[in-house]
Amino acid sequence: MKLAQRLNKIAPFHVMDLLAKAKHMQSLGRDVIHLEVGEPDFSTVEPIVQAGVKALQEGATHYTAATGLPELKRAIAQFYRQRYDAEVAAERIVITPGASGALQLVTALLADEGENLLLADPGYPCNRHFLRLVGADGLLVPTQAEDGFQLTPENVQAHWSPSTIGALVASPANPTGTVLSEEELHALHQHISDRDGVLIVDEIYHGLTYDTEAATAVELGENVFVINSFSKYFGMTGWRLGWVVAPQWAVPELDKLAQNVFLAPSTIAQHAALAALEPDTLHLLEQRRQVFTERRDYLLPALKSLGFHIPAQPQGAFYIYCDISGICGSEQCDSMAFCLELLEQEGVAITPGIDFGEQNAQQFVRFAYTADVERLQEAVKRIQRFVERFQR
Repeated sequence: MKLAQRLNKIAPFHVMDLLAKAKHMQSLGRDVIHLEVGEPDFSTVEPIVQAGVKALQEGATHYTAATGLPELKRAIAQFYRQRYDAEVAAERIVITPGASGALQLVTALLADEGENLLLADPGYPCNRHFLRLVGADGLLVPTQAEDGFQLTPENVQAHWSPSTIGALVASPANPTGTVLSEEELHALHQHISDRDGVLIVDEIYHGLTYDTEAATAVELGENVFVINSFSKYFGMTGWRLGWVVAPQWAVPELDKLAQNVFLAPSTIAQHAALAALEPDTLHLLEQRRQVFTERRDYLLPALKSLGFHIPAQPQGAFYIYCDISGICGSEQCDSMAFCLELLEQEGVAITPGIDFGEQNAQQFVRFAYTADVERLQEAVKRIQRFVERFQR
């Protein structure tokens, strides 16, 4: 059968091959420590679960409006008011099937065939693939460790072309865990606005920061789209629910797209998410944030002691992006081979840098500290054995 040519431009996730291999090893009785998957290991907290059960029992199983429940939009607007002291009209909020759904709507709204958005390299690969679905491109811009591997105004100036419509940034970022300050967001926004472009800010790891609070971009201007999700901080990955804060002018068109692409977000997930924004639930989620802090503060120095170079300090999310060239003995590394050998020899699964871009990708791997400290300690013991053999 003939397949669409766009598939040739969409790369697979290499980590999924590693995950499949890891699960096969487990089926044969091997103990595998999973540090590859970008998903909190905690189950959804009980108040959210009970709200979902209650919604089912009360028959909340029909479609909602395409852009979501009005009461959930109001609750999110109140959340911005309380957490960020930011005023966001509930009418600007569009509820979506996960942050992926939000990105799909926004890219379909903004990008025509042949146009491009500037993206940081390294960065989350699906962002450029959403663009390819509509015939546009994600232009990977090499970034520097001293800038937290984030786009800068200088990057915007150097890489902007007549085909560029704007930029997409993430704060905290995947795979690096770095955060854009309020001043950096303002500077980026100014440079993009000067070129009549749009700024899309991925904030799906907001709430999971450790040294600083992440600044939100929701009040920056009429050319800014903010993506968020109930998956990471709220621990609702399988519920598939996210949102976009859009300029008011864009909401009718996003509504039209949502009607056609998704029809509506999950009704049950939306009712459950109302409980996620309650003060008692947020208290539980803050306790989990502290657990992630403890994990990072253990794993970060442990990896450094084993010879991994971490050029940019992770401030959020639950990732550590490591340079393995010092372990390889040269810059001619093979990050996929490194990850496969670590998995096969020691039963520790991590993600190769080639999943996140092109810039020095073979030199990098990503660790996700989505396992408890005891398992992290065991992983470090195994990695130490592996590194010692690898360097012989």
